[in-house]
Amino acid sequence: MEAFVAVHIAAIISTTWMLMLNGLVGYQLLDDGTAMSLGLIVISAAVLFIGTGYIALDTGFSWTGYFDDTLDNNRAYALYTLYQLAPLVFLFVFFCLETFLVVRVLGEKKPMAYLVAAVILFAIGQVFQYVISVHICTGTDGKINGGLFETLFTLLAVVMIWVFWSSITEDDWPTSGVGGSGYS
Repeated sequence: MEAFVAVHIAAIISTTWMLMLNGLVGYQLLDDGTAMSLGLIVISAAVLFIGTGYIALDTGFSWTGYFDDTLDNNRAYALYTLYQLAPLVFLFVFFCLETFLVVRVLGEKKPMAYLVAAVILFAIGQVFQYVISVHICTGTDGKINGGLFETLFTLLAVVMIWVFWSSITEDDWPTSGVGGSGYS
C-alpha cells in the first residue's frame, strides 16, 4: 500500500510541476517543442517524481528513519507538504502565469473564462474530496466516497485547461468529419 501511495504522490507532484512549466512555455524563454525545452521539462519532472517517491517510500517504510521526526500522531508533515501544498503552489503559479500572458500579453479576455472555469471545477472537486466525502461515505456505509466526484471534477478541470490552451494557440487542430480524415 505504501508503494502505491508513493507513486500517487510522486505523480501528482511531477504532473503539476509539468503543468506549471507549460505555463512558462508561452513566454518563449526557450523555443517550445525543441529537444532542450522538452528535455528540461521531462528531466525535471522525473527528478521530482523520483525524489518525491523516495521521500514517500522512506516515510512509509522508515528505511533511514530520517523522516520519522516529521510523523506526529500518524500525520506525516513532509508528505502533507508534498501532497497538498506543493501542487497548490504549482497550480497557483500556473494560473498567475497564464493570466498575465492572456490578459497583458495577448490582450484577450475570453480565454480567461475557460481558465476560471477550470479553477472552479478543480475547487468543486476538492470540496467533494475534503468536505462532502465524509457525508457520502457515511450515507453509503463506506461503499463510496467523494473520490469519484473529485476525480470527475478534476477531469473536467483538465478538459477546461485543454480548451483554454486550444483557445490561445494559433494552430488549427484537425477535426474529423463524416467520411474524412480531418486533414487537408
